[in-house]
Amino acid sequence: RCGERGREASGQGVEGMIRFLRVAWLVVRKDLRVESRNKEMLLTTLFFAVSCVLVFSFGFVRGGQAVEGAAAGILWIAIAFSGTLALARAFERERHDDALRGLLLAPVDRPAIYLGKLIGLLLLLAVVEAVVVVLVAFLFRAPFFRHGWWLLALLSLGTVGFASVGTLFAAMLVRTRSRAVLLPVLLYPVTIPVLIMGVSGTAALVQAEPDLAMARLWVSVLFFFDAVFLVLALWTFEPVMTE
Repeated sequence: RCGERGREASGQGVEGMIRFLRVAWLVVRKDLRVESRNKEMLLTTLFFAVSCVLVFSFGFVRGGQAVEGAAAGILWIAIAFSGTLALARAFERERHDDALRGLLLAPVDRPAIYLGKLIGLLLLLAVVEAVVVVLVAFLFRAPFFRHGWWLLALLSLGTVGFASVGTLFAAMLVRTRSRAVLLPVLLYPVTIPVLIMGVSGTAALVQAEPDLAMARLWVSVLFFFDAVFLVLALWTFEPVMTE
């Protein structure tokens, strides 16, 4: 009997996980389908990120040579600013015609809604970052691709950490009128460590003598940060949206 109960509990756990992931995928598919029709968020975020890089290039590049260490900082500044713009519009469509209320009334796990929104934002930011990395590497002559896998790890973990916190705050502020002002005020004090770790790890990779040990350290710390904040965000999303 104990074995049968264990198998039943295991089966229910697997079914629950499949249902959870299916709901998250439905949210992602809905967002991607809506975005594919007008590409509003993608084009706006991409244009803003490219504009940031171009403006900084006029101030930090002299005679074809960039200020040492500037490329790493500018890369992450462009990611942070464009990511904030995307986060501010993450739940914008759900505010119309009581779509958010209908989404919350659906008989599904609310953390799955959070995960779906997070994955959609990560896909959007991945496209933006692919363009920004190439642009910064070209304008600042930064050897980003010398250790491309380490840079990919830093960007992936840094973006997950930034977006996981930002998605939670964006959901929390969706009903407020001044959400565009409050989001950066709440977001940056929490995610500043992510940006510092990202800049430090990227700078260690692009310097004349790459410090892979330091880059590995920042990747490990970012992984720990992501794990903690993802768990906290999934845990607090339902009470935040309910209240």
